[in-house]
Amino acid sequence: MAGFGHGTRRHPRSRGRTWSRTGPDRATLGIIGAICAVAGFFVLGIILGPVAIACGWLAMGRTWSGARPAPALVAVVLGVIDTLLAIIWLAGTTTPGNGLF
Repeated sequence: MAGFGHGTRRHPRSRGRTWSRTGPDRATLGIIGAICAVAGFFVLGIILGPVAIACGWLAMGRTWSGARPAPALVAVVLGVIDTLLAIIWLAGTTTPGNGLF
């Protein structure tokens, strides 16, 4: 019934395979991840670091192959550095003698 004004272009049959357009796109996720990574150096690095890694990873399309957008790569790298620094800082504050040993 493609005739009489009922074209198939507006409503494809494979709706389940198309991506949902309600969430943020990859460029936005990359920018959000980069902002979280930079902010994590100053406050709540143990929380904002993994958030930056996740946003960057999702912005890269969950793969290392192919073209990687710069904000996504920056978000992943800074998020990893931020998380490692937060873990080292937390480990240093829990040693006996408050870091003297």
